[in-house]
Formats: sequence, structure tokens, C-alpha cells
Amino acid sequence: MRIIYDGQIYALQTAGGINRYFANIISKLPESYNPTLTAIHQASKLNYPVHPMLEVYKYKRFRPIKLSSKIEKFYFRYLTGIKKFDIAHPTYYSLLTQKGIKEYSSPVVITVYDMIHELFAAEIEPEGYTAEAKRKAILAAQAIICISENTKKDLLELYPMVEDKISVTYLASEIDASLSHGAESVPSRPYYLYVGSRTSSYKNFDGLLLAFSKAVSVNPEIALSVVGYPFNDAELKLIDELKLTKHIEHYGYASDSHIAKLYRCSVAFIYPSLYEGFGIPPLEAMACGTVVLASNSSSIPEVVGDAGILFEPKATGDLADILLSLVDNSQERDRLIAKGYQRAKMFSWDKTVSQTLDVYRSVA
Repeated sequence: MRIIYDGQIYALQTAGGINRYFANIISKLPESYNPTLTAIHQASKLNYPVHPMLEVYKYKRFRPIKLSSKIEKFYFRYLTGIKKFDIAHPTYYSLLTQKGIKEYSSPVVITVYDMIHELFAAEIEPEGYTAEAKRKAILAAQAIICISENTKKDLLELYPMVEDKISVTYLASEIDASLSHGAESVPSRPYYLYVGSRTSSYKNFDGLLLAFSKAVSVNPEIALSVVGYPFNDAELKLIDELKLTKHIEHYGYASDSHIAKLYRCSVAFIYPSLYEGFGIPPLEAMACGTVVLASNSSSIPEVVGDAGILFEPKATGDLADILLSLVDNSQERDRLIAKGYQRAKMFSWDKTVSQTLDVYRSVA
């Protein structure tokens, strides 16, 4: 089977969940498959897939930008047009060819990751460009993959006419406890861990800080470790107002092995998000052997199940109580860690790829 993957996502992010998703899908295709990936050449190292039959075509942008942009779209149109493909599976809702997804001559599979651009439009993208590109892609595709039942539910609320096209395939984690025994540093005091983006309000990082300040007022020995971009001015101001400066340890970029160790050595991992299409970090945390404290909203309960502690994300007092009760309760932590290990085993990239191949075969 010959599959074209338009690599728009590699122009939008150098790392991230979608990037990892396609790296795993393409890398685990059977050797009898012939994948082709188009992408923008990037100076930074990207998580490109590896496959014995993979052909990668990269376009290197140049100055003047206007001329480069004109040539770019025709370069990708030429590459897409000179070969025949059995399936097109774009990595995002817009294409490097700058043409519509309906223009593909082969059947199209689209993966819908979440409905953030629709549900949080005012904050994420008021202009609605991504939501409109997604709408066109959803209506044009012959098959749609949703990465959780909750994403499927949210999608159908807007587009009930596509229900027969939808399949649900869960994601998986590449990080587990086997990576967690390196020489990387971790805090010496009892700490809770936060990993991931904080840029949007739905991530609820401010709510986590409020809950943590309540817990610190009772137990000043605990810390919060944060992995991600440097704190912005608003975050620094809130941290100072809550008198948390000495209780927070920030890690910028962290390798997979470092993150795995931070997970394993923490009291618990906290995931206070109001909305996620799937939520890989709780899965990583369970696979690395720590307790997961996660909000009871959107897709997150599908991932965590009964192997973690779910809380109402806006109830900061409840989360503070959980933090305080867990820090000295090693027996409860051990019980949840054991359940988390078993839960994490239910998700695998091999299973994701197998289900994706079923979708490909259904429309090829």
C-alpha cells in the first residue's frame, strides 16, 4: 500500500503529541507498505519517522520569502502529482500544497485530535482559520480517526453527519520506567510534578498554583516541579503573590530519560487540564511508576480509569486536600502505582497502528 503523508505538522511544531503520533504510525507500518512524507526542512532536529521503504521530500525555504512561498506550493504539488497513492493521511488539516484536502485523487484519512479550536475559539484562534480548515477536512475525508471517545462525542456535536466515517484509536506512551534510572538530577525534597504546556487557560495551571499554595501553607516541605517553557510574567507574578517562589523547581527542556526519572521519583504527577483530546502525560506517568492526580473532565478519565485519583479541576480546595493526604501515605501510593502500571499496559503503539491499518484498508 502506498501512502502519502503531508507533513504540515513538521512546519508547525518541532516536538509534540501529533509529531510523535505520526512518527510511531509510519515507523511501525509493515515493510510491505510504501510511505512518502513531505515536509519543510528545519534547522532543529525533528522526530522524523524511520521505515525501510520511507521516502522523505523536504523543501528548504529561502529568501526572498515571497518567491520561496510561490515555489514551495508547486514543489509539493509536483511531488504529490507524479505518483499514485492508495491513501492520503495528512498530518494536519491544511496541506503544504496549499490546496484543499478534497483535491486528493486517493481516499483521505484525517485524524481529529481534539476540538480545542472550536470549544476555546476566543482564546486559541478568534479568526477561526484552523477550525475552518478542519471543517473542510472532516467533510472531505473518507475516514476519520478520533483519538478518544470524548473527541468523537465533541466532533459529532458539530458534525453529526460524519458518524459512519469515525473510528476511535487511542494513543500510547514511549516513556516508561526503564528510562528512569539515569544520572539526571531530581529534587531532594518531596515533590509533585507538572509536565506540558501552560500557555492556554484550559490547561488550568493557575488553578494548580492556587491549590498548591493551600497545601504549602499546611506542609511547607513539599515542592512543585514544572517541566516546560520558562514562566511568563503573569505566571511569575502569581507565583510571587502566592509566596511559592521557594517551593517551585523549574526544568526547561528535559530528555525522555530525565522526564521518566522526574515521574518515577515524584510523590505524584498532577494533570489539572479542563480539556484534552487524549492526554499522553498521565499515561507516561503511570508507565513510569508514579501516582496520577488528574481532572475528571473530557477524555482524561478514559486514559486514567480507576488507576489514579480524579478531581474536579476547579475545586482547588479538594486538590489541596489530596496533595496533603498523599504525601505521607506510602501505602496508598503503592496501591495506585501498581494499578497504574497495569493500566498503562492497555495502551500500545502496536495496537494504535493495527487499528489505523484497519481504517486504511477500509477505504483503500
